[in-house]
Amino acid sequence: MSTIGNPAELRRKGIEVLVRELGYADAMRFLLQFNAGQGDYTKDRDAMMPNWTDEELLREADALARKRRAG
Repeated sequence: MSTIGNPAELRRKGIEVLVRELGYADAMRFLLQFNAGQGDYTKDRDAMMPNWTDEELLREADALARKRRAG
């Protein structure tokens, strides 16, 4: 197996294989599953997640584990 160094050639061959193996419609459906999304994940995550210290995080994890074992 050889390595394809040119990104355009890699994309062309990749799409060719997908179409050959899946058919055009399913290859396109597969490719449409991948998109860049929108927004700023890091900023959104920081806004949603609590600002716990390491100790607080471990305490919360232990409490959750105890709850799951008990219930």
